[in-house]
Amino acid sequence: MRAGILGSARVSRVGDCVSQSRTFQKLVSARHRNQRPRRARYPIHLVVAFLFAANAVSAAEVIPQKPAAYFNDYAGIVSKDAARSFNDQLAQFESETSNQVVVAVFPKMQSDDDVAAYTQRVAQAWGVGQKDKRNGVVLFVFVQDRKMFIQVGYGLEGALPDLTAFDITEHRIKPHFRNNDYQGGLAEGIDSIFKATRGEYQGTGNTVNNSYLTEKSNMLVPNLLLFFFFVMFLFFVSRIIRTRGYHYSSGGGGWSSSPGGWGSSGGGESSGGGFSGFSGGGGSFGGGGAGSSW
Repeated sequence: MRAGILGSARVSRVGDCVSQSRTFQKLVSARHRNQRPRRARYPIHLVVAFLFAANAVSAAEVIPQKPAAYFNDYAGIVSKDAARSFNDQLAQFESETSNQVVVAVFPKMQSDDDVAAYTQRVAQAWGVGQKDKRNGVVLFVFVQDRKMFIQVGYGLEGALPDLTAFDITEHRIKPHFRNNDYQGGLAEGIDSIFKATRGEYQGTGNTVNNSYLTEKSNMLVPNLLLFFFFVMFLFFVSRIIRTRGYHYSSGGGGWSSSPGGWGSSGGGESSGGGFSGFSGGGGSFGGGGAGSSW
């Protein structure tokens, strides 16, 4: 009798355990069904630090706008007459050889990067040199940083290799700069670049800027003729309307002043001619060149 009671108790306990196990399995399976996949979480401070660093880098560097002249003295280290003379020489060199040589003198660098990488980005943004020949050269000078660098376009890396560019900055320009003879250093540097690159390409007798102005002036005459015939057409239409009893007196007066506006616009374009203006031809740079400090 006692053994039967113990046996029934054991069976009851086993049944309870099985029941509890089944209940637990149901809870676990239900939890897995309701559980959503977890997304990867990144610490918010790392995201903020990354964005702050990216903004700091972009804010620390400034790419200057494309210059309007071949010789650009933003630091005021040479006289105006010397700057004008240098500019004319550089423009004449492009007309003779198609090579575009630009000189840019800044008070200091506007970047935390090294001078070679920074000046390459600036030269590339300016597009110095012909697009098909990629024959551009830019001499950068940063007075307060006491650094200079010659960036050479792809098409002139054979005529002006890194070794030659370094020889120009180190042995031609640097001795003058150390004696505060900036004008003499720039004159010898420009002349050395001319000697190294002359003969690599043939010029057309014109510059990119002058070709652009000539093209615009050639388009101006047909546009003026078209506008003249258009005004005459409106004039005759207005006369016909008047004879039929309609009144449109303000139309003729409004259009009569328009040709004067076109004439003044053409005069403004012609005043920008000559060798003074620079316009990039779409050249590109791959990091060729060299520089020095003084």
